[in-house]
Amino acid sequence: MKILVITNLFPYPENESRGIFITNRLKVLKEFNIEFEAYGLVPKDSNTLKLIKKILGKEVIKLYEPFYELEGIRYKYIYFDRNFLDVFSSKVLKRTNEISSAAEEIANKICSNNQLKFDIIHAHGMYTPPSGLVAKLLSEKLGIPYVVTCHGSDINLAMPNNKELYNNVLEQAGKVIFVSNALLNNAKLLGYSGKNAVVIPNGIDPKIFMPLDKAKIKRELGLNKKVVGFVGGLKKIKRADKLPEIFEYISSKKDVEFLVVGDGELRENVEKECQKRNLNVKFVGRVSQDKVPYYMNAMDVMILPSRNEGFPTVVNEAQACGISVVGSSNGGIPEAIGDGGIVVEEGENFEKRFAEAVINLLENPIDSNYIREKALEYLWENVVKKEVKVYEEVLKKTMLDKMFKE
Repeated sequence: MKILVITNLFPYPENESRGIFITNRLKVLKEFNIEFEAYGLVPKDSNTLKLIKKILGKEVIKLYEPFYELEGIRYKYIYFDRNFLDVFSSKVLKRTNEISSAAEEIANKICSNNQLKFDIIHAHGMYTPPSGLVAKLLSEKLGIPYVVTCHGSDINLAMPNNKELYNNVLEQAGKVIFVSNALLNNAKLLGYSGKNAVVIPNGIDPKIFMPLDKAKIKRELGLNKKVVGFVGGLKKIKRADKLPEIFEYISSKKDVEFLVVGDGELRENVEKECQKRNLNVKFVGRVSQDKVPYYMNAMDVMILPSRNEGFPTVVNEAQACGISVVGSSNGGIPEAIGDGGIVVEEGENFEKRFAEAVINLLENPIDSNYIREKALEYLWENVVKKEVKVYEEVLKKTMLDKMFKE
């Protein structure tokens, strides 16, 4: 079996953790002796767009190489032009023609660059341009089926503005994999039938995410009390703008310290606000995935108050370290947390109620061994086995359809 993998989420030298859940599954797929080629869709932003993103503190990808290799996984880069309207107008305008044009350009480049015969296409992400649309166009050109995995923001943020295009891509796929039931339900609310859907969450690596010596790590980090931590992008969708408020309420009731791992456009504002409120917060910035467990193990509770999520792997990674989690009720967060923490419903006084849940968990901790055992249900090996089964089912159906047509 040979698979053509296409993704909007890929690593590059300045950010090797980007799309790490793609890299991790491909590493396991390689162990299954399944041949594949992976293509990252790289935007070449116009100068105006670069300037605007710089002002807003958003990530600007600067790449000039034909590929990048990480942990034995090679991502071949396919470049496409992107301007201000392609990014910022998507919230108010339907840009179907422009999206389709970019996808067609990418599909042609992949076809012209490729000599191998593939059996199936697997697209990760339905962003701009949607990898799934590129996969659909390639499917038509190469005469092979395609599978799409939807990870979160593609459905929650991008699909509402291009429902017709997205539904067309999803309905014609051999299978559509959703990382949570919540994400699948959101797609259904936007017109998707769900007839070819399957739910397969992202996985974890238990050899990386495991319990470590908490007391030793706290000493090394200069932390002396109970620690409440956050791991993720300091962005509005993660509700990072409300971290100071949540931290302040917790501090008013408990003598704790805070640890923030991650970066993003809100970091400067969040740091200033925490200083203004005299909060004891340690910011460590973005770290590589192999360093994340070190910081997680310094935490007594990890929080994820996001306004939206697909399936937050960070929850199961923390739980694999034996750390319980308090999260919002949005997206796939409740599915990820299970009984390994507390879920706080959206609504009035959310930040206060969220902080109270953290205090409750600090005072009534869940057994760390139990938390880890539950997290081990989400092994990458199990995830990839399910995905390979999806490939086999799609190929079998395609073969039978051809036989009946003949």
